[in-house]
Amino acid sequence: MKKYILSLAVVSLFYTQSDACAWSDPDYDYFNLFTQTIIKDKAYLPFLHNYSSRFYGGYNSALIPDDNVETWKKFFNNQLSYAETQNLVYKVSMNDLNALKNGNPSNPLLQKLGTGFYQKYKEGIDYLIEAKYLEPFMSINYIESENSFYYDRDASRKNATALDYNKTIAALTSLYNAARNPEIKQRYGYQLVRLNHYTRNYDSAVQAFKTYVAPIKLKGTVYFMSLDQLAGAQRGLEMNSDANWNFFQVFMNSKDRKESAFVSMKLSDTASFSNILKRANTNDEKNMAYFLLGYEDFNNPIPMMEKMYEIDPDSEILKVMAARSINELERSYLPTYYYTSDAQKATTKENSSDNTSKDTSANQTKTEVKEEKLSFWQKIVRFFKNLFGGSKSDKTGDSAKADQSDDELFSNPDRIPFYNRTGYYYDEKTQDFLNDLEKFTDKTKEKSKDEYWQIADAYLKFLKKDYKQSSEILNDIKTTNPEYLEEIKRMKVLNDIVSQPKIDAEYEDHLMKDYAEYFVEKKVEKDTAATDNFDYYGEVPSTADFLKDVIANRYFLQGEDGKSFLMNNKLSDLQYNPNSSLVKSVEEFYRKPNKTQFEQQIIAKNMDSVGNIDAFFNTIYGDQAMRLADFEKAKSYYEKAKSFAGIPRQNYEWTEKSGQTITPKQYAPAEYNGFKNISNLVFGHNVWESFGSPDTESMKAENYADFPFIKTSMDKLELADALIQLKKIGNGTGEKAAKANQLIGNLLYNTSILGYYRELFVMDIDNSNGGKYDFWNTDRKNPYRYYYKNFLDTSYIEPDNFDLSINYYQKALKLSNNKEEKARILFQMASAEQGKYYQYEAKAPKDFDYSDPKWSEKEDARQKEMDNIKNQKYRTYFAQLKAQYSDTETTKNLMGSCSYFNYFMR
Repeated sequence: MKKYILSLAVVSLFYTQSDACAWSDPDYDYFNLFTQTIIKDKAYLPFLHNYSSRFYGGYNSALIPDDNVETWKKFFNNQLSYAETQNLVYKVSMNDLNALKNGNPSNPLLQKLGTGFYQKYKEGIDYLIEAKYLEPFMSINYIESENSFYYDRDASRKNATALDYNKTIAALTSLYNAARNPEIKQRYGYQLVRLNHYTRNYDSAVQAFKTYVAPIKLKGTVYFMSLDQLAGAQRGLEMNSDANWNFFQVFMNSKDRKESAFVSMKLSDTASFSNILKRANTNDEKNMAYFLLGYEDFNNPIPMMEKMYEIDPDSEILKVMAARSINELERSYLPTYYYTSDAQKATTKENSSDNTSKDTSANQTKTEVKEEKLSFWQKIVRFFKNLFGGSKSDKTGDSAKADQSDDELFSNPDRIPFYNRTGYYYDEKTQDFLNDLEKFTDKTKEKSKDEYWQIADAYLKFLKKDYKQSSEILNDIKTTNPEYLEEIKRMKVLNDIVSQPKIDAEYEDHLMKDYAEYFVEKKVEKDTAATDNFDYYGEVPSTADFLKDVIANRYFLQGEDGKSFLMNNKLSDLQYNPNSSLVKSVEEFYRKPNKTQFEQQIIAKNMDSVGNIDAFFNTIYGDQAMRLADFEKAKSYYEKAKSFAGIPRQNYEWTEKSGQTITPKQYAPAEYNGFKNISNLVFGHNVWESFGSPDTESMKAENYADFPFIKTSMDKLELADALIQLKKIGNGTGEKAAKANQLIGNLLYNTSILGYYRELFVMDIDNSNGGKYDFWNTDRKNPYRYYYKNFLDTSYIEPDNFDLSINYYQKALKLSNNKEEKARILFQMASAEQGKYYQYEAKAPKDFDYSDPKWSEKEDARQKEMDNIKNQKYRTYFAQLKAQYSDTETTKNLMGSCSYFNYFMR
């Protein structure tokens, strides 16, 4: 027998390890494309598949009919609607019923029924009066145990012991004997069993069932309500086997008590369902026992499903098992989130408020990610192929052809594990499970008369990427069931869109003409936020979300990165990862003339999140030019960005009265906003390395006397202009030229990942640390692989070129004759060289991971090797400083303020 990795225990293990955050819910990590709730018998809705709670809750509880209400409705000869009956039984007060009995009803429903209603249904109304009197007391009395302090029970809550037991028993017995209607008589018997159960008179409860309930030959709702109470009493008497069997009968024969009966079975007998199977005599009992066994142990449900099939291929509970199995597969094949960037071995320089060594900081904050073996990557490749069919070429600038084969698209084995948050990934065992379930479904659809199995078979074909066969099955289904029809409609759309290899203008027109409902967003009013598509965790993943991801992937494969990005993100999101090629592609789409209706209404709508779009793009381009030391180009962009109003950020405020409010950030007049209010300290140097301190404490200005164009506060256009003038001066000779080159070197270093002003040219508003300051181990200019859905979760900007600052420092060093200045310049060069080492270390190969039993010793050996390389190849300027300038005041001061430099100089 095959063993599938599909158990709840395994999922719980993965889930706990991978995403144990309190705000995470594994039931939001797939798209719910196959609607489990289309099963016809809604009584089984709680037993559909989910992980976040004991029973499935993604349905309207009103779909499960109340057995008691239905029985009363029938008792009243269907004179009342279901809602009216429910109101009469549960909401109309005892006083209102007494008023009806006395001929002067005031309740609108009872007035509508008229005074003759009581005479016609006298015994039933009298019973309801008695039941409403008893109901507030009908709970079992709580008895403390040694563990009772764990249970915060309301001590003032009423329970059955608050009633006069003898008087109540006598009254119910008298009413029982007086009743002539068998159903009402049995209801009084139910009350006698319940009272004895809740007062812990368990023997009396058992006897009451035998005396007052069983002799009345009715086995309807009231009988099973009574049997439920009997089973509770038997459990109190430790008659666990009998209790379990009776709870099982309640489970089988009730609609609204299945959850409680299931829990009671679990509490009654640790081997509950196996023992039930031994006592099962009829096919219905055996079928239900198999269902419970399969439900409880979901490792491999198919053997149990086979047994259920042999008994009754039309069984509704067999469809429940199929729905659960399909849902399990859907979670594995279609997670909402793919980790599509390179696995990182990131060395991050964290904030520090002291003189922390750069070496120590980098080593302590190194983030390691497990490296997987090639065979695992190959499995993962097949996983993603199953959904999207490919990844864009890794070569920057290449546009992958939409008609490339999967093998070509996935020829590079350098992949990451595409875990969804429950820890699942697609592998051969999951494929085996899909194949076996498909065989079972194919067999059952031929035997069963329910179209459900055809729909299920079509969906499994969809998961296997056999869109043609899936569509053919759907087209052949003849049904009038509205839920089936809705699922069929959705699946036809899925097959059409997912099977489309290329999204061109013609197909975009088709999307808007035939499927606009899946792409045009509907406004959700605040008072409807708790609808079927929204709850505590936010918007539930939907078919529309899935299709949006598919379209985004297709654009990505076609090299239309801008459109792919805007399918899942707003234009303002580019500020967090402003990498060059993506920004250029988004701008190309922005400027594209004659956009299709789909492009205008679905994609371009996400460009309205910044004020002046042209200024936004030009600021990004200017920043990129500055990072490359192309100051002239930067100035040309900044001249077009003078109307830039600031990096678009949001303010989040929460008050008890109004809840959370989100408003655009308003920058103060002197606050840096991404373009203006840049201090001239950006040309200075560190006094100490503390990113959290004010710049006036961490930085010291150089002597700017010879450079009056360096203003105390500048915008980026003025800064670029100042750099152009410095560059011109630096082409000369003498100390002024040396200083000009030093200032340029300072600015390039200070705005790098290691500098105090590292936010300046990466579209950020302060230097607080974050993922965008990681040293990445990728050579790709775009680390994304399949789409940009997780754009804000994967931070990336192009790495700094530290040689640019070093080159300017070299010029300054050659031109300067001042020994103290030379010492300062060499130290700055050495600091930039440290950045080159961090970049090397992040990319250095590592052939072991945390699972290696010798990880610690291997890691120590690797670190020693890294230290040797650092000292041999990345200490050039430190060595020169130590050898030639150790006697300078500058060097002595640096040794006092920089711990790692002091360590090196020993």
